[in-house]
Amino acid sequence: QVQLVESGGGSVQAGRSLRLSCVVSGIVENVNSMGWYREATENERLFVAEIFSSGRFDYADSVRGRFTISRDIAKNTLYLQMNSLKPDDTGTYYCNVATDTQDYWGQGTQVTVSS
Repeated sequence: QVQLVESGGGSVQAGRSLRLSCVVSGIVENVNSMGWYREATENERLFVAEIFSSGRFDYADSVRGRFTISRDIAKNTLYLQMNSLKPDDTGTYYCNVATDTQDYWGQGTQVTVSS
């Protein structure tokens, strides 16, 4: 059974940093990408960043230059380093693993940025 467990969220002031982690357990085959999404309002998850199996990165325009996605394959862990946080970054952050046939999601971790 595949499980994704996020951690690292919290409440910070604007300008501060947080690092999110997502530990993936279980066997996942044919992974196309791993990424992060933010849910600010109910049922609307917005793309934040992803890393493809090829190693290529992609970022939402709103976070490019401030956030960095990375992975530690040996630890089965995906990271999101978030610098210069803004109030608009507030939301629940979800880890995603996308394969040929299925998307896996974690339970989310809350990030709150105050001005």
